[in-house]
Formats: sequence, structure tokens, C-alpha cells
Amino acid sequence: MRTYDSSPEEGLASAGRRDFIKSTAVVGGGLVLGFYLPGTSRRAEAAAGSYAPTAWVKIGADNTVTIVCARSEMGQGVYTAMPQLVAEELEVDPHAVKVEIAPPGAVYVNELLGGQITGGSTSVRDGWTKLRQAGAQARMMLVGAAAQTWGVDEASCRAENGVVIHSSGRKLAYGQVAEKAAGLPAPKDVKLKSPGEFKIVGKPIKRLDTPAKVDGTAEFGIDVKLPGMLYASLAQCPVIGGKAAGVDDSKARSMPGVRHVVRIDDGVAVVAESWWQARVARDALQITWDEGKGAALNNRDIMAGIKAAAAGPGAVIKKVGDADAAMGSAVKKVEAAYELPFLAHATMEPMNFTADVKVDRCDLYGPTQFQQLAQGLAAQAAGVPAEKVSLHTPFLGGGFGRRIDVDYIVQAVQISKAAGAPVKLVWTREDDMTHDFYRPMSYHQMSAGLDGQGRPVAMKFQATSPSVTSRLFPSVVSKEGVDPFMTEAAVIPYDIPNLSASSVIHDTGLRVGYWRSVSHAANTFANESFIDELAAAAGKDPYEYRRMLLDKEPRFRNVLDIAARNAGWGQPPPAGRSRGIALMSGYDSYLAEVAEISVARDGGIRVHRVVCAVDPGMMVNPDIVKAQIEGSVVFGLTAALKGEITLQNGRVQQTNFDSYPMLRMNEMPKIDIYLVASGEKPGGTGEPATALIGPAVANAVFAATGKRIRRLPIRAQDLKSA
Repeated sequence: MRTYDSSPEEGLASAGRRDFIKSTAVVGGGLVLGFYLPGTSRRAEAAAGSYAPTAWVKIGADNTVTIVCARSEMGQGVYTAMPQLVAEELEVDPHAVKVEIAPPGAVYVNELLGGQITGGSTSVRDGWTKLRQAGAQARMMLVGAAAQTWGVDEASCRAENGVVIHSSGRKLAYGQVAEKAAGLPAPKDVKLKSPGEFKIVGKPIKRLDTPAKVDGTAEFGIDVKLPGMLYASLAQCPVIGGKAAGVDDSKARSMPGVRHVVRIDDGVAVVAESWWQARVARDALQITWDEGKGAALNNRDIMAGIKAAAAGPGAVIKKVGDADAAMGSAVKKVEAAYELPFLAHATMEPMNFTADVKVDRCDLYGPTQFQQLAQGLAAQAAGVPAEKVSLHTPFLGGGFGRRIDVDYIVQAVQISKAAGAPVKLVWTREDDMTHDFYRPMSYHQMSAGLDGQGRPVAMKFQATSPSVTSRLFPSVVSKEGVDPFMTEAAVIPYDIPNLSASSVIHDTGLRVGYWRSVSHAANTFANESFIDELAAAAGKDPYEYRRMLLDKEPRFRNVLDIAARNAGWGQPPPAGRSRGIALMSGYDSYLAEVAEISVARDGGIRVHRVVCAVDPGMMVNPDIVKAQIEGSVVFGLTAALKGEITLQNGRVQQTNFDSYPMLRMNEMPKIDIYLVASGEKPGGTGEPATALIGPAVANAVFAATGKRIRRLPIRAQDLKSA
């Protein structure tokens, strides 16, 4: 457990962040170019004998090399992949470097998302060029400093393994010239290595964060400890959005260790000398809740409202030809509708955060996927300028999109300010499960017309659901009403001459958030289930039917062929088993999956094997890519077979892992992954396989039982008679 001293010099952000946060319209913004750390931090580092040639590299006088990672590490491997990109051009061994998370800063903005955000499988895609460029700039500055020291031409020097070498054989370690290098201008013309020259990028090196996670020195938010720190447990209204109308805290205040009882926007917090003291005293609070409008929410009415909204016209996502006219002349018509439930993020580490609010500044310690939003809203809650808010991001015990929202951070700041002391707020698992920002419930209407050979001549798609983006980034939603993060994977890759895709945004009254794979999961389930239905209506093999419609899509067709071939498609599966196939692209990656399953007499489903073919473009670390895909399959399979959040009288009914179960070790299928060697630009791999496993399993269920799965999770009772 690390103990912080709350140094005011550490992690200060650049000015101008307040205006950025006020608008919160960050997605789609441009990258703020620049390569130097804020002056205050740089002075502090120099005083400690550490110099920063660029914002991504720090080099100590003792020759220690630290690579700054601008994305939160939540298990996906960025603490290894991002340093690999820098180390490749910096000419250092990645295993010999230290890695630290970046503070909030304009240079660390994710260009693909417009903010300092970890999400959307963008980390490698965003960093692919600029991190190599940063490493190359730092190397060139170090070489230049060494050349100046020797009084020689830079062309006679080269860098290798953390050392600058002159043609005469003279050597200077990076640490010996770091101070001089930090004072040189960053070169503008930088030549990067070609893929054929890579020694680190593209190689399956071991993860740099594994040793710390094995020996227990890895720091998560829940490990943070500050001098004089108190602990808080927060009582929140059982109906999300409700407020405390009245509080009798007399009993709680008299309990051991209790120091404060604090009312904040989201509820009533007990602050004590230990978390358990705070938690026990919280139960002694007598709170009268104003439950608000949310008290009337239940799943049946929510879905009814979504279906009613779906009956209206949608905003056009894409239109090709005239689907209505082509549908009218089709030989056969097929229609189906698909339903998906609310889902919780259920991260391993429940929400927690530590805040230390002082009169003139605020220091933050804890897990977040959105450093700038955390910094900006904390500044508002603390009543200090944003540049007076420092943020220290440890490892995240899971994120999956939940930690893009910062409600728990604002809560910690409000409690610390009221208590006048550093406070660590820790949610219980029940708090976490019942006060999430849930994946939206959705409804998908599909229709298609087939010609005499069973080929689709027209298809119509409409998705109806709440919009996360309308809440977080409203300016990103088009004036026509299209949310680009609600319509991912809505348009299928197949060759269909007449196509209409649309969407309807409908607010259900329950707050929603981005969930791993965002709308890819919902839209891919609908599309890939429906294309399977079309294959059946046409009397065609599901694999061959898809292949027939992919003549113009070689990357799709390639992964489809690889998955089918390695799954043994066309050959009888083992006795009692059936196969299903599905295909998609997402985050610039192309995937196909085959699921091999069996269905028991009681309707229980066992997934025995998953074959996944992935074309992710150029890869930084193939081992991490495989691990990401495996984790995505488990995450998506859990949702397909088990995941559902239900409401009754506005209260979430699932409160822990007994009622919101995860896939267990003994339920884990064998996963075979086939990576396509590619020279295409890098794609993201942290999310797409999550979206694809659901329809692959559902299509396998049809092959086994003849029953179509049109809603998730797949319920055993629906298959008992199949």
C-alpha cells in the first residue's frame, strides 16, 4: 500500500481545462499538439534529478528511464503496449523501464475521443504513431545532446539500449545527457521505423505490470492511504435519482469511531476512523427518502415504452437504394425483433475514491477512465480552480466503461470538503450493483426481402434505446438525432442492394452508461441473428450464405473462412453438440466466431468451444491481443447466458453476484484464437469479441433445437420444450 504525502507540486494540470470541462463536448475534438510537461511538474522533476525530453519520457541522472502511459490500466495491457511503442523508437528495453500513469494534461488527450479518456478500444489506435514519434524525438534529442557534449556531428552517433554511441566507440548513457537533452528543442522532422525494422513492436513480450500484481505491490484505488485519512460509507436512495428528505443520525453519531455524518447531493455519508465503523454506522441512519419519478420504473413498462417509441420514424443512419420498393417485389419476406436487457458493469473493484480537499487545492487519488472530467468536476465540487486539482490514477480493478462516469469521485470530494480531512469513499458491492450507469435496454426491428434464390434484395433495420451520449456528450448527437455511439455495427457488411438503417432515441428514465463494446453488442446480436434467420429461410448453410454476400469484403471473408475452417465447419460436430457462426467489424478490427454448444434437457446451455478469427491490423503485442479476446469472450458470454438487470418499484433487484452471476471457471469454454498477420492500420481488440459471442451462441442454439433466440439472456425455461 502506497502512502502519499500530498505534494502540491505533483500532477498539476495545464490551464484552460475549466472551459473544456464546462462544455463536456469533448468527443470529436482535435488533439492538442505539444510534447512538454507543465512547467511546475518539470521543475519538481529536475530538482529530483529527473529530466523530461518529452511528455512521454523521463530520464533520471541515475539512468532510470520512465515511460508515461496516458491511458488507465484496467487489465487490458496498456502499461505494456503503450511503453512498447515508445521504447521501440527510444531504443530502450521495455523491461528495463518504469511506467507511470500520466496526470491530466492537454498532450495526453486521446485524439480519437477528444479527451483524456480510456475507452472505445482506442489506446493503441490513438498512440500508434504519436507514441513512436515521441520516442523518436526523445532519442534524437539525447543523441543531439551527446553530440554537443563530444563536439561531433550527430550523424556520427547512434542510440542503442539506452546508450548513445559515437563512431569512435565513445559512449554516454542516457542519464548522463538527459539534462542537456531536456533543454533542446523537439525535432519536427522525425523518421519512424518501418514495420520490418521493429524489434519490440509486434513482439509478444511479457506484461510489465504482472510482477507487481503477483507480489502485491500493485496499487489500486482501494489501497490508497494518506496521513490522517478517514473513511466514508455512503447511503444512497434505493431508487436512483432519489434524494434524502430527512435524516435522524443521532444513533450513528454516537457509535465508535464516527467523526462526521455528512449530507451530500447523492445521499448521506458516515465518516469514521475505519471503513467498517463507517459501514456499520451507516446502517444506523434513519433516512426518509424522496424517491422521485424513478419509483414507478419496472422492466415491463420500460420495454413497452421502448416499443411504443419504435413505432415512430427513426433518424436515418444509412440508406442505400429503395428498401421499401424492393421489399414489395420480394419473393419471400422475413421479419424479426430482438430485445436486450439493462446490464451492470460489475467491475471486480467496487467504486471507490480518495479526496483531500484543502482551502486552496484538491488532491485526488483513485481509479478513473476520464482524467479531465474527473479533474474538472472535482474542481467545481471543491470550489477551487481546475489547475489546483491534482489527480493520481492507480490501477483500475476493472472499468468496462463504468469509470468514464465520475459520480463517485464528486461524492468523495464533497465528503472530504465537509469533513475537512482526506477521505476514502468505498462503495459496497450492493451499492455498486444498484447504482450503476447501466447498459441501455434496446429493441431492434428487422425485416428483409429475398429473391427466388434466397438472396436478400432489401433489408431494414431500426434500433430503439436510450442514448448514453445524449447525457454525457450531447453535442455529439446529430441534429437529426443520430448518436454515433448508439449506431455502431448497425450497418451490416453484406452485399444487399437496398438497405435502410435507422435509430430512435428513447429515454427510459433510468441512467445509462457506456458498457464494454457499447452498441456493437446489441446491434451485432440483432444483425447476426437475423442474417442466420435469412439463411434458414433461403435453405442455405449459415456460413456459405454469409460468404456468398461478402464478395466485395475480403477482410470479412478471410476471417469468416479462417474461423469456419478451424472450427471444422461442414464436418459433423462431436455427438450432442451444435455450432453457430457470427461475423462483425468493430474498432477497425474484423472478427468471426464459431461457438460449439450443447443444450441439456432442462434447457441449460454449455459452451464447449469458441473459435475466433481476428484481423486487428498491425499489433503491438500479440499475447495481449489474445488475452483481450479471451477476456472479451468471457465477458460477452456471461452477458448472453446470465446478465440482466431488472427493476421493481424503481429498485434494482440484482444486488450481488448471487443474483447477478458471472461465468465460473468450470463453465469456461476452450477458446482457440487465430490472428491474421496484417499490414493494415492497428485496430482495437478490447471490446469487439464481447459483441460477437452472443449471436454465435444463439445461432448454435437454433442449430441444436430449432428455436430462435430473440432476446438475451438465453433462458433455460425457453428451451426446456425445444
